[in-house]
Amino acid sequence: MSNAGTNDTNANGNLNDAGTPASVTPTWQQRYSDSMLPVFGMPLALLVRGEGCYVWDDEGTEYLDFLAGIAVNALGHAHPALVAAVTEQIGTLAHVSNYFASPPQIELAERLQRLTGAGRAGRVFFANSGTEANEAALKLARLNTGDGADGSRTRILTLTDSFHGRTMGGLALSGKPAMRAPFLPVPAGVDHIEPTIAALEAAIDSTVAALVVEPVQGEAGVFDLPDGYLARARELCTEHGVLLILDEIQTGIARTGDWFAFQHEGVQPDALTLAKGLGGGVPIGALVTFGAASDLFSRGQHGSTFGGNPLATAAANAVLTVIETDDLVANATARGRQLRDIIARMDSPLITEVRGRGLLLGLGLSQPVAVELAAAALNAGLIVNAPNASTIRLAPPLIVGDAELVEFERRFRSALASL
Repeated sequence: MSNAGTNDTNANGNLNDAGTPASVTPTWQQRYSDSMLPVFGMPLALLVRGEGCYVWDDEGTEYLDFLAGIAVNALGHAHPALVAAVTEQIGTLAHVSNYFASPPQIELAERLQRLTGAGRAGRVFFANSGTEANEAALKLARLNTGDGADGSRTRILTLTDSFHGRTMGGLALSGKPAMRAPFLPVPAGVDHIEPTIAALEAAIDSTVAALVVEPVQGEAGVFDLPDGYLARARELCTEHGVLLILDEIQTGIARTGDWFAFQHEGVQPDALTLAKGLGGGVPIGALVTFGAASDLFSRGQHGSTFGGNPLATAAANAVLTVIETDDLVANATARGRQLRDIIARMDSPLITEVRGRGLLLGLGLSQPVAVELAAAALNAGLIVNAPNASTIRLAPPLIVGDAELVEFERRFRSALASL
């Protein structure tokens, strides 16, 4: 039988299935490109190992990780407590479905009741990601029908340039039109308003079911809400029967120097979404409800096959235990101040401002060269990222210490100089 027209490998040097000469081993970049959907672009490196605040690629190059998997690796890489918890749990019980409960699931739910201040009147739903947590929050908002001025609550408010995920519901909530455009129509009824108190006061009324906001807009470039915004939002939501839902997927779990960013404002939401740092690298998300919002969902209205399984919740319990035991909330505050001081003494004309709180910082640039600066940093052995053309985002592990800050300064100065 003829092999004409195929890419089969043979002794005469024909091409293999990837179109590469048979005698040539394909690079990891070729293998990635040939096997993965092209939704992320080409990865920056092939990482094979991590320890603490450092990672190494397949060629042995060391990088100081000041992105932490986009605020995910709260305990850095290969933390002994997380390794031990996951190892023990997967050796006993990894998954049971939501027909059954498990000890780490209940323990984590009770812990989140305590840490968030939701207390015994609060409730927790576990998902597998931040986007899934926001999908649950969107459904919670739809259940707040009430008796609006026109007979029902049909509107949900979110902010322009916000980001709440890439599922259809997440896109509907996100205030980024370019992300939604290829997938229209997305779920309707979401209005995106400017992140100002004046816009909030003009938009909110008894036809609104929920206001969904990030206390710090991370993907927009690490922008804080205006002073007093959350307090005014709480007043208006209470007045009009609107749910105040806070997306703390990036800001929660000690990232901003409080357990949750809303605690800095002294404001209690009706619901809270969490993920990223909660599992320290093991996928998990959560919706936490407060007070009367805990009574909106009923049996069968939501669910998840994997959400809250023993493995993920055991990992999250280990992460939260280390954060409490080692007081990494205070460390985020202290190291965040040190990081600001380091940036200030660099006295770079390129850096015009430092935004954010704790260990979630955005460096505002005078020129749209953030992508180039992030690439220069990588070449200097430092991982940061550019959420937009004029911002560098810093989100190191919560365990970061003096030695890592010294290395950050050296490597970031090198990146600035190369630009």
